[in-house]
Amino acid sequence: VQLQASGGGLVQAGGSLTLSCTTSGLTFWRYDAAWFRQAPGKDREIVARVSPITWTDATTHYADSVKGRFSISRDVSTNTVTLQMNNLKPEDTAVYYCAAGSVRSGSWTSPNEYEHWGQGTLVTVSS
Repeated sequence: VQLQASGGGLVQAGGSLTLSCTTSGLTFWRYDAAWFRQAPGKDREIVARVSPITWTDATTHYADSVKGRFSISRDVSTNTVTLQMNNLKPEDTAVYYCAAGSVRSGSWTSPNEYEHWGQGTLVTVSS
């Protein structure tokens, strides 16, 4: 199983970035997919999560700090999960990680629920 994250970079406050995570080696649509981030000296925290695809379609959840600014989506044809980040703030600066796993109900915010991780991509937002 491999997850390959890309799209990080340096952006000014108020700008936008799109992160992508391409997966291989797993039946992608059956897994929860998420983006986490970790700032220097801080714990890894959830950013957004998209549920497995079911007959009712996938559902999304967001950390309160990014609601209304970030959007997560998945494309099963390309096995990719994307995080669109708008109106970026300096406090969004962190290494961003994509993850996939079979997450227990109600536990989508815990990094421990995700078995597979990408290598991380750095996002720096200047003020």
